Amino acid sequence: MIQKVSHIGIAVNSIEQASKLYTDVLGLKVTETETVPDQKVKIAIIPVGDTRIELLESTDPEGPIAKHIASRGEGLHHIAFQVDDIRASLEAMQKNDIPLIDKTPRVGGGHALIAFIHPKATKALIELTQPAH
Repeated sequence: MIQKVSHIGIAVNSIEQASKLYTDVLGLKVTETETVPDQKVKIAIIPVGDTRIELLESTDPEGPIAKHIASRGEGLHHIAFQVDDIRASLEAMQKNDIPLIDKTPRVGGGHALIAFIHPKATKALIELTQPAH
C-alpha cells in the first residue's frame, strides 16, 4: 500500500519569499514550479533526499490554499504518501470507514493521481499519491 513519504506540502503566501529559507539558508534548490489550475495552486518543488518539500501558493483568493492560510496561517498543509494503487488504497479506506475528502482520485501535480483522507481520521491532512506512468 504505502511505498514512502512522497512529499510534505507547506502552504505559503509567496513561493518567492518562502523559498529563500530553503535555498539561501538550508542550501536546497527549487527544481521546478508548476501551476495546477484545477486546484488553484502554484507548486514549487524542493527535493530533499528521496522525498520533497512542496511550497503551495494559491492562485485564487477563493482556492483551498488561500482558505487554509486565512483560517490557519502559513505552514504545514499536508503529508503525502506514495502508494502503488491509489484506487485499491481508497477502497480499503472506505471498507474501514475512514472518512475521505476524495472518494475517487483526481489529477494533481506532475499528473499524479491524488486523493485526500479527511483529517478527522488522521489528525492531519493526508494525501495519497500515485505517480503518473
